[in-house]
Amino acid sequence: MTGTTDAGVNRGLLFGAATYGIWGLLPLYWRLLDHAGAVEVLAHRFVWTLGFIALLLCVRPRAGWWRELKRRPAAFRLLGAAAAVIAFNWYLYIWGVNHARVVETSLGYFISPLITVVIGVVLFQERLRRPQWFAIGLAAVAVGWLTVDYGRVPWVAVGLALSFATYGLLKKKAATPAVESLAVEAAIILPFVLGYLVWLEFAGRAAFGHDGWSTSLLLVAAGPATAIPLLFFAGAIARIPLTYLGLLQYVTPTVQFVLGVFVFREPMPTARLVGFVLIWTALALFTAENLHHLAKLRRQTQGLAAVPVTSR
Repeated sequence: MTGTTDAGVNRGLLFGAATYGIWGLLPLYWRLLDHAGAVEVLAHRFVWTLGFIALLLCVRPRAGWWRELKRRPAAFRLLGAAAAVIAFNWYLYIWGVNHARVVETSLGYFISPLITVVIGVVLFQERLRRPQWFAIGLAAVAVGWLTVDYGRVPWVAVGLALSFATYGLLKKKAATPAVESLAVEAAIILPFVLGYLVWLEFAGRAAFGHDGWSTSLLLVAAGPATAIPLLFFAGAIARIPLTYLGLLQYVTPTVQFVLGVFVFREPMPTARLVGFVLIWTALALFTAENLHHLAKLRRQTQGLAAVPVTSR
């Protein structure tokens, strides 16, 4: 890991906070485009994200990344699957924000880390310690409680959690840098979204270019709004431990929750709040147990390093 000095860690924490803070504030942005429709916003997000990243790669190229990626066809297939999954995730998120379900989107990103753990257990036979199982069970109870409160399965939250956890798994297996991998994903989706935008134009239903210059500028700016947090994320992950990054990720759904309740005035009856408290308790238990276990391993490692080695 680079940047292990105090200054490097502090900068990494700042980058991480900026990443998750921007992601948390995005509902304010998408709400400005609710009249454009979630699919058109999604299409422009891919188009202008690719444009921004292409410009960035021209300004700050990483030599050989494309040649290296072409030698890994499996990575291409994984990024293709990741492109489809993130397209669904982005659509569902934008749709949820613009249909007064910001609190439910925050629930999705609260439970996403626990879904990732479940995927690890099911697909990779990873073993969980007893407190971790308890935390996941508590989260399952919370989702059941919220299902009763909503009168339906909170499918926006579940869909976001499953898709984001799956996306993280695919990206991890593809093992491609964040900016370059997003460029490939956007390029894979580009023909589909361009086709949709052309159809919208001919059908007379496009907001871009027809609904005021402010709407057009906001759609174009969706590219930088997507790419810039990823650049911050890349800076953070190079400078701080993953445990710090794991704690910072809860900034995003926390900000979303606050926006949903206090800015967008979405209802938060007592029964629903109880469900969120159960989720927060599960996350707190899971995080605290992980930190305790890591500290225990660190102490054991330091103890072994302190034992003198005798020659035979």
